[in-house]
Amino acid sequence: MGMGKAAPFCAGAARAERERRRCRRRGPPPLLALFSLGLLLHAGDCQLQTPCRIQKCTTDFVSLTAHLNSATDGFDLEFCKALRAYSACTYRNSKVCRGNLVYHSAVLGISDLMSQRNCSKDGPTSSTNPEVTHDPCNYNGRQGARDHRGGEQTPPSYLFCGLFGDPHLRTFRDHFQTCKVEGAWPLIDNNYLSVQVTNVPVVPGSSATATNKITIIFKSYQDCTDQKVYQAVTDDLPAAFVDGTTSGGDGDTKSLRIVERVSGRYVEMHAKYIGTTVFVRQLGRYLTLAIRMPEELVMAYEESQDLQLCVNGCPSSERIDNSGHLPLPVMAQSLSHGASSRNTYTLENASAKCHEKMLVKDIYFHSCVFDLLTTGDANFTAAAHSALQDVEALHPRKERWHIFPSSGCLGQGDRLFLSLGLVCLMLVVFL
Repeated sequence: MGMGKAAPFCAGAARAERERRRCRRRGPPPLLALFSLGLLLHAGDCQLQTPCRIQKCTTDFVSLTAHLNSATDGFDLEFCKALRAYSACTYRNSKVCRGNLVYHSAVLGISDLMSQRNCSKDGPTSSTNPEVTHDPCNYNGRQGARDHRGGEQTPPSYLFCGLFGDPHLRTFRDHFQTCKVEGAWPLIDNNYLSVQVTNVPVVPGSSATATNKITIIFKSYQDCTDQKVYQAVTDDLPAAFVDGTTSGGDGDTKSLRIVERVSGRYVEMHAKYIGTTVFVRQLGRYLTLAIRMPEELVMAYEESQDLQLCVNGCPSSERIDNSGHLPLPVMAQSLSHGASSRNTYTLENASAKCHEKMLVKDIYFHSCVFDLLTTGDANFTAAAHSALQDVEALHPRKERWHIFPSSGCLGQGDRLFLSLGLVCLMLVVFL
């Protein structure tokens, strides 16, 4: 009997032991297994999650605004469109960029810029895919599309040329010259634009001249504009082309248009299809001109078109200066402390007059002194000052706005003033 009862007990104990061993082999309890699986799935989610693309948003914004110039017409409109596109890009990335400091800095920066530029939150945005939506009559749009296809986005390089005063020429290569160039001369003559100026003597018997006529031809380009001709002469600075129109191209956004800033005194021409801006002013009896144009278009001309003052400067036979400097003429030394019989300016009061407008004594200041001593006409002070303002508005490189004569050629500052004054008197009295 005892043996019969003991056997089932032993068998049950053996089964319990085997069950415990099987549990150890199966692993942890079900709750722990579920918790571990959740961690693995979460890790998988992190690996598959879309990355924060704030850097792409910023890169697109830079590419959309790199070519913009705050001094040109339409800057605020295009900048606000780019800001709205930037804002929309950050919004699309708001979830995946949560906690990213660069993202939050960008959001704050966009808000500040929109406030500074008075940009509305609602409105058109710039396209980040110019290959699809670029405007064929917008030079910057065509450039962006070409860079997009090439895999790189490089903003176009711009050049500046200006003519003012007696006359003083600043070429596209920032060479500064004072020339005679009496009569009609081409400043620019390429495949897209022609600019011709006519210069007349400012003082009888002197070789110094000034501009009294400017003719500008915007050449026809695809479907963007027909050929348009603008002509200004002394006391007739129109706000229209010779055909009576004020713009070229179709649609609401004109690819070429004239903007009158001061009636009869100052007009601007904006040729969007070639990325070019032209300023024309009348100061006193004479005209001034300043132009900003893409380098690749400036250089698009045939060999027969090489006579361009803005590109190659004045011929050596037409130069008044000596490599950018006005030399000291020995014959005029006896006149260094007196005024010319043809004007009321001495070297000292001409310098003081120019210094009222131009605090920096760069080549524009010295040109002003030259012009006052040559002509006695105070309007040339305003011409030099306006020419410098045009440089600041249109020249793409701030570090090149001011040009200073080399001290190695002229010595100390007082000697430079004397040289300028004497050469002017030399021109007036002896030529």
